[in-house]
Amino acid sequence: MKLGFFLLSLVLYQMILEPGIFKVEGDDHDDEFVRVRGVQLLLNGKPYYANGYNAYWLMYMASDPSQRNKVSSAFQVAANHGLSIARTWAFSDAGDYPLQYSPGSYNEDMFLGLDFVISEARKYGTKLVLSLVNNYDDFGGKKQYVEWAKTEGQSLHSEDDFFTDPLVKEFYKNHIKSVLTRRNNFTGVVYKDDPTIMAWELMNEIRCPSDHSGNTVQAWITEMASYLKSIDGNHLLEAGLEGFYGLSKNESNPNFQVGTDFIANNQIPAIDFATVHSYPDQWLPGSSNEEQTLFLVGWLNDHIQDAQIIIEKPVLFAEFGVSVRNMSSESITIRDEIFNLVYSSIYSSASDGGAATGSLFWHLLAEGMDSFKDGYEVPLDENSSTATLIAQESQKLNRIRMKK
Repeated sequence: MKLGFFLLSLVLYQMILEPGIFKVEGDDHDDEFVRVRGVQLLLNGKPYYANGYNAYWLMYMASDPSQRNKVSSAFQVAANHGLSIARTWAFSDAGDYPLQYSPGSYNEDMFLGLDFVISEARKYGTKLVLSLVNNYDDFGGKKQYVEWAKTEGQSLHSEDDFFTDPLVKEFYKNHIKSVLTRRNNFTGVVYKDDPTIMAWELMNEIRCPSDHSGNTVQAWITEMASYLKSIDGNHLLEAGLEGFYGLSKNESNPNFQVGTDFIANNQIPAIDFATVHSYPDQWLPGSSNEEQTLFLVGWLNDHIQDAQIIIEKPVLFAEFGVSVRNMSSESITIRDEIFNLVYSSIYSSASDGGAATGSLFWHLLAEGMDSFKDGYEVPLDENSSTATLIAQESQKLNRIRMKK
């Protein structure tokens, strides 16, 4: 490729990424927020399909100004593959590098990191899903909230008291308010007014194993969703569910219960779209690749159908992946098969105007982040077969959007 043509192409590419430079006929740039109509997401009046990725580490890395280039690099390489949405953490409770030292006490360096993430996402035309607390101990999570309440004299005995204790719920609501009303130091825009954020997530992978009925989680989502929407009427909201069904459809689950109900939990009016995660290699230990594939096919079909017919809301496959820790050629092939299954199911639904609105693979790393590898990372900057599948899905979903 000649240098002059390359430079011209680069300038045009950057212009396309820069919001508002090219106006598509029929688009309304007065409203850049993602909306919901029926079983579809809309952006500027057109169906919006979210092909993206998880990068939980963005705020953490951006809290150190010398490492912010990794954040920019991740957004850049993702945009090069047509990826337009990222899911990341807006929490880190106590422990090392906290966002929240203690209830209501915040680490400004970490908050500045989140400010930077949002401002960079805007530059690269990337929408964000921001999760507000973890189910697990990593980065504090619900266990840390319970510990904070115990130091205040609350008599609590289980992590699941997170969902019912009044003081814990007050702590969590305060965090919601602190994040949503934060003014970004780089853009000057309050988070709740920033269309770069597509949606808030109440909790990463909500689980309440002490109540298999799902009633505890149902009450908590109802209360917290209502509270969040009382502060922010601009953004979409999702609960953070993995997709496990309640007792009425237990046969569709792997062989365990987590106290959630995909159908009932997502029928709560303040929840705008459903989410599903998928890890057959974790959920079906000891099973064959064929058994895991068969499970995944049913898992995808059940959730798309239930979102469309029963819940009547869009569904986002917010996490999926398969470990390739040994990085053998066979494991790469298996990963490609899993990605192809997920992408094919989403495209089939989307092309017919169905409820499947996209997916976010787990997970994207920037160069020089080897210590973050967990076997599920997808190196987009390498010329891999998986990266090709990801770029092709972006192109296919974009063609649907343009046709409509």
